[in-house]
Amino acid sequence: MKILLLEDDYLYKVTIKDFLEANEYVVDDYDDGLEALNAIYENSYALLLLDIRVPNFDGYEILKDIRANGVQTPVIMLTSLTDIENLSLGYDLGCSDYLRKPFELKELKYRIEYIIKTHNFKSSENLIKIDEVYSFDTKTKTLLKNEKSIELGAYGIELVSYLVQNRGRYVSLNTLQNVVWEGKDISYADIRMCVKRVREKCDKDFISNKKMVGYKIG
Repeated sequence: MKILLLEDDYLYKVTIKDFLEANEYVVDDYDDGLEALNAIYENSYALLLLDIRVPNFDGYEILKDIRANGVQTPVIMLTSLTDIENLSLGYDLGCSDYLRKPFELKELKYRIEYIIKTHNFKSSENLIKIDEVYSFDTKTKTLLKNEKSIELGAYGIELVSYLVQNRGRYVSLNTLQNVVWEGKDISYADIRMCVKRVREKCDKDFISNKKMVGYKIG
């Protein structure tokens, strides 16, 4: 999952980037607003972390520009500003949240996870497009292949649902055990068998895996 980070304080930028990459995010970092704006239009990001006071284009100008051009990627503003006028401006322009400096990196992690999850599931039709073939209905928890539903069974659909929430990012077997199976005493072999059954109903590469890391969709 790719994130754009705009921060002109070198130590802040390096610290945040290292932390996010340690949590398996891909991070493109910039310290110039105009360069960041160009990157937003040239790439696809799951989230934008925008410092307000940066050279050339400040965070507010970037936010205003991308919203005017239909880019709805969620945005967290990073700022040391505290007055209500500045905070309300960001929300009026369409930011998702503020994070006031200095902040704990764990707080950043939790806010990112929450915002990405809510953004991915915010759809008037409750439909998430996974690729050209597959989509997922979040309301009915139904996986669709070329608009036709696929029967996956209770754990299969919960597995797919959680991977879709975290699409593009590997999820460990331990996390799947705790979330999908709610910590029940099952083996990793049981989880792998569930993945195998989903693949048999879909395509072999619908769920990809990385040894010692986990599984992902997208």
